[in-house]
Amino acid sequence: MNADPHEIQKFSELAHRWWDPTSEFRPLHEINPLRLEWINARAPLAGKKVMDIGCGGGILAESMARKGADVTGIDLSEKALKVADLHSLESEVSVRYKHIAAEEMAAQEPGQYDVVTCMEMLEHVPDPASIVRAAATLVKPGGHVFLSTLNRNPKAYLFAVVGAEYLLRMLPKGTHDYAKFITPAELSQFVREAGLNVDAFKGLTYNPLTKIYALNQDTDVNYMVACSRPL
Repeated sequence: MNADPHEIQKFSELAHRWWDPTSEFRPLHEINPLRLEWINARAPLAGKKVMDIGCGGGILAESMARKGADVTGIDLSEKALKVADLHSLESEVSVRYKHIAAEEMAAQEPGQYDVVTCMEMLEHVPDPASIVRAAATLVKPGGHVFLSTLNRNPKAYLFAVVGAEYLLRMLPKGTHDYAKFITPAELSQFVREAGLNVDAFKGLTYNPLTKIYALNQDTDVNYMVACSRPL
C-alpha cells in the first residue's frame, strides 16, 4: 500500500482536533476558502461529481459539497474518517467517506469523476507519482484534477519546517519531512506521465506579520496545480 504507517498514525492521533479552528489544523481552516474558490473558479463545482483523495477530517470535502458538488472523500486514517462522518452529520452536509487507498479506488471507479482533488497529501506518501496516476484514472475525459504540495528548496525548508513548526509553532514538530517535498518540475513530470495536461500553477503564501494567507504567483513554498484530462 502506498502509505507510511507513521504518517497515518501521526494524523490519526490528532483526528479529534480536526475541526477545531484553533488547533494544529488551523492553517487548513485558514487556507481552505482560498483553495476552494480557486478550484471552483476553474471547475465550477455545482452539480459535479467530485473525489477528494486524502480527505482527512473533511474540511475541503464539506466545503465542496456546500458548493453543490456530489463529493466522495477517501483516506487511510479511520479515525479521521470517523471525525469527518460525525461532522458531516452535525453540519447536515452530505459527503460519502470511504476507508480506501487512491489506487484501489481508481481500479474500482475509473473515469467516474468530473473533479479530483488531492491537497496537502502528496508530501506525506512514499510514492506521490502513484497518487497522481490514480487521480488521472479516476477523472473523466475533459475533467479536472487539482493537486497541492510543498516545494523543495531552502526557502521552503525555512518557512514550512523551521518557521511553521519551530518558530511560529503553527504545526506540530515533525509534521513535514523536507526530503519528501516536491518541486513544481517534478510534479509536472508526474502529471504528464499520468496522461494529464498541466493547466496552471498557483502559489499560496503566508505573511507572519499580518497572519494572512494569499494566493499569488509565488510557488517557492506552498503551491497548487490545476490539471485536466484530455478528451
